[in-house]
Amino acid sequence: MTGIPCALMRGGTSKGAVFLASDLPTTADERDALVLRVMGSPDPRQIDGLGGAHPLTSKVAVVSASSDEGVDVDYLFLQAVVDQPIVSTSQTCGNMLAAVAPFAIERGLVEAADGFTDVRVRMLNTGGLATLRVCTPGGKVTYDGDVELSGVPGTAAPVRIDVEPSSSPLLPTGNVTDTLAGLEVTCIDNGMPSVIIRASDLGVRGDEEPAELEADKALTARIHELRAEAVEAMGLDTDLEATTVPKMVLVSAPRHGGAISTRSFIPVRVHQAIGVLGAASVAAATILPGSVAADLARVRDGRVRIEHPTGFLDLAVEAGEDGIARTTVTRTARMIFDGTVYPVPATRS
Repeated sequence: MTGIPCALMRGGTSKGAVFLASDLPTTADERDALVLRVMGSPDPRQIDGLGGAHPLTSKVAVVSASSDEGVDVDYLFLQAVVDQPIVSTSQTCGNMLAAVAPFAIERGLVEAADGFTDVRVRMLNTGGLATLRVCTPGGKVTYDGDVELSGVPGTAAPVRIDVEPSSSPLLPTGNVTDTLAGLEVTCIDNGMPSVIIRASDLGVRGDEEPAELEADKALTARIHELRAEAVEAMGLDTDLEATTVPKMVLVSAPRHGGAISTRSFIPVRVHQAIGVLGAASVAAATILPGSVAADLARVRDGRVRIEHPTGFLDLAVEAGEDGIARTTVTRTARMIFDGTVYPVPATRS
């Protein structure tokens, strides 16, 4: 049995396997086949691998030293579909991004400072850039701290993520609102292509539990219809089965003192929380006059608290002349194990 160096890490409200790129095959097909075997896909329980039988726990981050000047590491995100033999690179993951900087320091790709270490990361899936600040007292990563994260028990050390403005348009269609499948929506990309929809326009409150929304066949069919039109309108990959973007986000008035309430389809299951970059796109919509989110939102001094099924996510958003100048969010990350993973042997013909 051949093992592969691997870390299992929680990043934000997600969990996944983290690898050095040099420890994986160089071709995408071989790499993806190995990832499926590591995670235990396709199998609804992922019983023979590291996956946790849910999209939020069937994630992989691949990290390498960057050849770009001014960038420390490159990060490729892989979404292993739980019950299908599919590995998607169509999006990045902002929650697993929080784990990338600690991992890079642990693996010696970035030298740690005494106190805090800044790690500039290029997200290969999108070309986006982010700078992560990690707690490194004594030149070592610390995972212990006092930051609470909704959806995660206990506390941990903060990882501050500054997302740089994307080179792609904030409004992929060129419009603040569009009519898709007969509904008014806002198509927006502040790090994650997203479609913002009023929950009330779909006949739901917007505070339902994820399982209730997933079980509503009429709703999920409508979401699929909307997404099919949005893919074309936003100029994205037209193969709906091969891409996980755009995210479809239902918004409604906040109920717990936040700025806005959300339920995010990713794209079939409903997120138990909300993705970091999906939240960044929602936050941008809340401060964009005329968007479907703006009239529902209660934003205070650029601070946007996004309510989700298991709590909230806080972001700071700063508007610029040509869009969003800066988006900052604090996450936490934790090393769960660092060792060797033994994938299921390849099927012999």
